[in-house]
Amino acid sequence: MTAEITAPLLEVSNLRTWFPSGKGEVKAVDGVSFSLTPGEVLGLVGESGSGKSITGFSIISLIDEPGRIVEGSIKLEGRELIGLAPHELRAIRGKTISMVFQDPMMTLNPVLSIGTQIRLALEAHEKISTAEARERAIKALAQVRITEPERKVDFFPHQFSGGMRQRVAIAIALLHRPKLIICDEPTTALDVSIQAEILAEMKELVAELGTALIWISHDLATVASIADRVAVMRFGKIVEIGPALGVLTKPQHDYTKALLDALPSRAKPGELLLRGSGIADAAPPPRKSVNSDLPPLGAPYLVIDAAVKRFEKPAGLFKNLAIRSGIAQPQPVVQAVDGVSITLRRGEVLGLVGESGSGKSTLGRMAAGITVPTSGSIRLAEKPVMSGGRNPRKITTRVQTIFQDPFASLNGRMRIGDIVAEGPLAHRLISRAEASTYVAQWLAAVGLDPSFANRFPHQFSGGQRQRIAIARALAMQPDVVVCDEPVASLDVSIQAQIINLLIRLRSELDLSLIFISHDLSVVRHLCDRVAIMYRGRIVEEGGAAAIYDDPQHDYTKRLLAAVPVLPTSA
Repeated sequence: MTAEITAPLLEVSNLRTWFPSGKGEVKAVDGVSFSLTPGEVLGLVGESGSGKSITGFSIISLIDEPGRIVEGSIKLEGRELIGLAPHELRAIRGKTISMVFQDPMMTLNPVLSIGTQIRLALEAHEKISTAEARERAIKALAQVRITEPERKVDFFPHQFSGGMRQRVAIAIALLHRPKLIICDEPTTALDVSIQAEILAEMKELVAELGTALIWISHDLATVASIADRVAVMRFGKIVEIGPALGVLTKPQHDYTKALLDALPSRAKPGELLLRGSGIADAAPPPRKSVNSDLPPLGAPYLVIDAAVKRFEKPAGLFKNLAIRSGIAQPQPVVQAVDGVSITLRRGEVLGLVGESGSGKSTLGRMAAGITVPTSGSIRLAEKPVMSGGRNPRKITTRVQTIFQDPFASLNGRMRIGDIVAEGPLAHRLISRAEASTYVAQWLAAVGLDPSFANRFPHQFSGGQRQRIAIARALAMQPDVVVCDEPVASLDVSIQAQIINLLIRLRSELDLSLIFISHDLSVVRHLCDRVAIMYRGRIVEEGGAAAIYDDPQHDYTKRLLAAVPVLPTSA
């Protein structure tokens, strides 16, 4: 009996998955071996490019050509999976092994209702009537804590939030009570409270069903909260594997130690992370002009007074007539920001924290002069950020923005040098003769080789693109920078480099920052003061230490309680 319980469910031996390239084979997975028993959770951690996702795709045979498994063995309950015919693999996928992807829209079809998609998933492996499939779909949604499943089973994916879509993807993965579920970064882009709910649900389901779980992530604290064992991957190899508590509190490999050292929670607030972070110490170029109206450090600088932002779809003539006569319903109004007043002091870093939909990004865009407030005022050094009138526009260059997705915010058809120089040239901060030297200085200041100026955005990694976005914003010589989730999806070491860069440039340039994030550990490390947003309003505000050590509002307490924490000792 004991032998049956401890017998491996999954055995991966010497797995090698390679991809051909112009420079030879890319060894994405290079000799990986591990095993998994029923009901066990294995955390597979590492940075982008370490091979952890390709390991998961290899197990379920989802490697796109020309990639291929060149060597190794993958046995599920003693049955070899490598080399199985396509129809045999289809019989296993979804029934015995399921996968939850990072983006739930990789699982969900946008033009089919949730109920229809669940029915199709059921019909793929069993004969079932439409009525029975609907009943099973409702039960599946209820199992992952979706409220009103009888009604929402007829919803389409776009009618759910990101967290709800991820729950639907998990419900589909659990339909046939699989023996193994592979979760590939399923909570990376979710708020901490939604992430905590999904982690709790997965733990319960694993315990209830005896399902084994491979949890792929670069978030070590999340892995610590769910995994029994942890395998650390680098360059396609497992460099360390063992009990989660042991690996995360007493790491043996230098790479594991470096990953842990890069975490903001491992350092005192404001300290540089990851000594030897790869960010050069080149100084930024001197400012061409000094603003004479700058208040002293610590004085009120950017003042947001009773800011309101409502989004409503304008109704046409016939729609208005129909609304007035009672035939049609009035257009729904979304109150994104509801009477917010807050002051950013000069030289201060203000953290703006809240879940998706709380209004924090909208408030940041209004502060930066990108979004026009419905009412209220935003003033920098007692002057308006935007002009008045029917067509208001931003009238200052002294507030700039670093966006969450640098690839979306950089013009893919422009070279990096032109991207960084475009704004300063347009606003005559520099002459065209000075542009190449100015760009080179800023690229060096953010830790990039100045020779990269002739490259295009697609030729850079995510962390490098974010540094380019920072260089572009700072090249405008702003006094205030709005950072909208600038490290949201970056690996821990790249995140540490960007945090270090912001800390250094803030002190060198006396910058004031509004740092918008749902990563509370980063906010604690970087920010002097924190404002908590909930449903368009600021519900709590104060010094970072006071907010984190002694939160007063129930919502703040719930947010902080949901943050996964690394164990401190074995």
